[in-house]
Amino acid sequence: MSYSATHLATAPTRETVDHFKGAVLLEFGTPWCGHCARAQPLIEAALQPHGQVVHLKVEDGPGRPLGRSFGVKLWPTLIFLKDGAETARLVRPQHAAAIGEALAQIDAQSSSGGAAPGNSTSV
Repeated sequence: MSYSATHLATAPTRETVDHFKGAVLLEFGTPWCGHCARAQPLIEAALQPHGQVVHLKVEDGPGRPLGRSFGVKLWPTLIFLKDGAETARLVRPQHAAAIGEALAQIDAQSSSGGAAPGNSTSV
């Protein structure tokens, strides 16, 4: 899976996220957020060499429990997960290189044969 340009219709639950297998990039933000829009080309470029990383865009805001469970306060917030555990976090990233470094860490650790979220069940 590669870059996802749209937010999920329904955000996964924290329990679901905690059980993800493999490398996952959770991106919290909103479609109308200017900081989020400026970060999209950086995220897309950084994800290109990491085709095994699953990118999930989660719309955040008041009453959205997943963002609150991760303590998200500013958008975009990128949370890098390996087998459901947070390994890195970037808030309002300014450079594709920083995103790429965090992706390389979770992609290098990626377990082979693990089911990616959304491949066996919908998220």
